[in-house]
Amino acid sequence: MISVEEHLEAVLRQIVPVGTQRLPVARAHGLVTTADVASRADLPRFDNSSMDGYAVRREDLEGATPETPVLLRVSGDVAAGDPLPREHVPGQAWRIMTGAPMPVGADSVVRVEDTDGHVREAQFRVQPEEGANVRRAGEDVRTGQLVLPAGTRIAAAQIAALASAGVEEVDVVGPVRVVVLSTGDELVPLGQPVGPGQIVDSNGPMLEALVREAGFFPVHVGHLPDDEAATRKELRHHLGHADAVITTGGVSKGAYDIVKKVLTGEGSMEFLEVAMQPGKPQGFGLLGRRRIPVFTLPGNPVSAIVSFEVFVRPALEKRAGRVVSDRTTTGYALTSWRSASDRRTYTRVRATLDATGEYAVEPVGGSGSHLVAGLALADALAVSAEDVTEVEAGSRVDLLLLRPRREIDGRLAREKETGG
Repeated sequence: MISVEEHLEAVLRQIVPVGTQRLPVARAHGLVTTADVASRADLPRFDNSSMDGYAVRREDLEGATPETPVLLRVSGDVAAGDPLPREHVPGQAWRIMTGAPMPVGADSVVRVEDTDGHVREAQFRVQPEEGANVRRAGEDVRTGQLVLPAGTRIAAAQIAALASAGVEEVDVVGPVRVVVLSTGDELVPLGQPVGPGQIVDSNGPMLEALVREAGFFPVHVGHLPDDEAATRKELRHHLGHADAVITTGGVSKGAYDIVKKVLTGEGSMEFLEVAMQPGKPQGFGLLGRRRIPVFTLPGNPVSAIVSFEVFVRPALEKRAGRVVSDRTTTGYALTSWRSASDRRTYTRVRATLDATGEYAVEPVGGSGSHLVAGLALADALAVSAEDVTEVEAGSRVDLLLLRPRREIDGRLAREKETGG
């Protein structure tokens, strides 16, 4: 057996990002830039007001105080989006809205709160500093200046910046398209009748959801029968269009472990045992002319999800050009539990909060890798080192989160409020 670190390093060493594509900004959400992106416009594009108020010349309000207000005639209104140029007349003011262009000749904006708010003649109770409440053209970024550096993942804020800067298309690491294939004649798709000796395929929908939640694109979720020729044909078909393939089942030592039989000797494919529980039988390699990463995971649902979190998610992130995320934290064991000797053990746990506000965890569900009811309640995997045979109550444990931390914390806060 090899260690978890050795297998993960071997996988990541073979992974390269998918090719660059130029996409419209709206379609680039979640993807990573491959080149610096420069602004195509000054931001702001013109001098505008940052407040609802009055555009004035500072010198016209000399001596204005709440006790001695200055009265100015209002020339008219300037609304956001107003296309008409406005000329400022000394000794007068323009009523102006947030985002509206500054009249030529005005140098400041007085907040409406510092006036009496009248629309024809307004009393001003302050003399503003020159440039007060004015957003100057280009003060954020100038045309040609950097908006996003290469290697930036495009989230909502980045889309706003690109759109504001007049950028319509951007070069990115292409979307990572993932094919998920479950194996075994005993599997029945969700929604179809289940006969004697058959089970519902839960791995396919589970892995599809994991791929989608991680920000990648499941393009096919299907089934491989226990037939070598059919399995070989199906896998070769998907190597032509997928950016990664995930299979579950058929990788152990049974007589009907078809995936292992079909892929042994293909490309750089290797089947090995990793010192971990669950998830010991693993397979990985680059296949086909396009050298597509193929992950062959165990068939038990818990083994499959553990394998995805430990090996597949980091590999897909590298495939997408992302920085590999850290989904780990620590907590305390509420109870004691056994851990497998000579293997890293991943125990499904549910979190509560201790008196100090840290996570306190205990196992949920049984230890078998086929038991999925507890998996649905688990917040994390408690990770025990190879030399640990028992996790003692009160000891600090490493946690690999299965849910976003904000989701866990939200549930715990709600339970604290309701006493649940």
